[in-house]
Amino acid sequence: MRRGENALADGGPARLRSPPSADHEGGRRARGSGTISAESRTHDSLPPLRRNKDFTVFWLGQALSVLGGSVSMLALPLLVLHATGSIVQMGLVTVVSSATSIGAGIFAGYVVDRVDRRRLMIVCDLVRAVLLGAVPLVWWVAGPQIWLLYVLTALAAVLRTLFDVAYVTAIPNLVRTQDLTVANGRLMGTFALGSLLGPVVAGFLTAGVGADWALALDGATFLVSAASLGWVRFTARPAGDGADKAGAGAGMFREMFVVGFRFLWSHPLLRPLTVGLTVLTFVTMGATDLLIYRVQHDLGRDSATLGYVIAISGAGSVAAALSAGRLRRLFGFGTCWLASIAMIAVGVAVTGVSRSVPVIAALAAVFMFGITLGGICSMTLRQEVTPDHLLGRVTSAFWTVHNASGPVGAAVLTLLAARHGVPAVSLAGGALCLLILGGGLLTPLRGSRAGGATAGTAAPDQEPAAGSSARA
Repeated sequence: MRRGENALADGGPARLRSPPSADHEGGRRARGSGTISAESRTHDSLPPLRRNKDFTVFWLGQALSVLGGSVSMLALPLLVLHATGSIVQMGLVTVVSSATSIGAGIFAGYVVDRVDRRRLMIVCDLVRAVLLGAVPLVWWVAGPQIWLLYVLTALAAVLRTLFDVAYVTAIPNLVRTQDLTVANGRLMGTFALGSLLGPVVAGFLTAGVGADWALALDGATFLVSAASLGWVRFTARPAGDGADKAGAGAGMFREMFVVGFRFLWSHPLLRPLTVGLTVLTFVTMGATDLLIYRVQHDLGRDSATLGYVIAISGAGSVAAALSAGRLRRLFGFGTCWLASIAMIAVGVAVTGVSRSVPVIAALAAVFMFGITLGGICSMTLRQEVTPDHLLGRVTSAFWTVHNASGPVGAAVLTLLAARHGVPAVSLAGGALCLLILGGGLLTPLRGSRAGGATAGTAAPDQEPAAGSSARA
């Protein structure tokens, strides 16, 4: 129901994001420049991360929100299953959520770049709180209404996509540039912990009060998120005068999506990164399905053993989130991102061929370490090199392009695994990851220490403006 796939696949919570226009009027940036708020401060006044109270409030509010979202990830399919007894109905809810998210990604960046981002996030939180809070009331008054869950899923997917894009673009307005990697790491680590604890909480709640009230709990966490955002102040960053001209006079689709995609394609680091992640998402989206099948079907282990393996893999995400900032400072962006691909390759291959559960658990943790490290580094790079007035559209285009390959990859991998076995498919997947690594070594990603090293690419439809160059 919330940030998650983008947070970890954002090479996103997950789920889980410079400079805007200098045209101020009444303390507010002009339309089209990614308005933040009338109470914005200058970026130069931001304190170090350890003393940044606004980021701390934002971080804690989102921590609880992520926990609630993880509860819904289990509670919603359980609610459908309890009401219908049909696995097909469960699958249809997932299809509706995925398809709506991809569709919303086309216009989400356009919206985020043209409205007050904090207000947009607050509105998304409040509407989702109402939608989820209404479920137990409807169930109590009218009984199970499956059609309502389809409508709720579609609306929640649109709101989640809008929130997630705004969330990514807001982070550079909360912390200093040199703190971006550490800040993203903390947020990603929170997502990883929430993903581990959420299903446990959901299980107790569903058994105790029912899946409908578990969804209502998630709605309450959205209220907490909205309240925390109300206490947060964002900075105002200066940018060039042409911020509002990108895509001016263009068709609506071009304005919503193509402008962001062209920026990705024109940047020497973002172009190979986008291509590599599109292929990587094709491989990794089905990796969890292969792991589950390997442990339970091939090795004949029970659900408790599978839970132990998943928990160990989550520890890899937490470790990467805590160490990403230091690793990037020591080795630079390129080395960290390419190393993450190597870890993913080894993790995919070994978890599919090993018959030792401890080895599988350890390599699953290596896999998740690589996924999380790569996601944090690439998200930070995109925040560093993209002008703020384009960051929503660039983020939206980035997610839409590389996430679109995921469902196809999951279907292909599981089909091939059914025919040829998990070991063969896992080895092939690992080999494909190594090809991505080899291709990356032939691009500017190799040896790149930071976004500013090769940044400075102009927005697709404008000349470079003062203040719109990338930040190191």
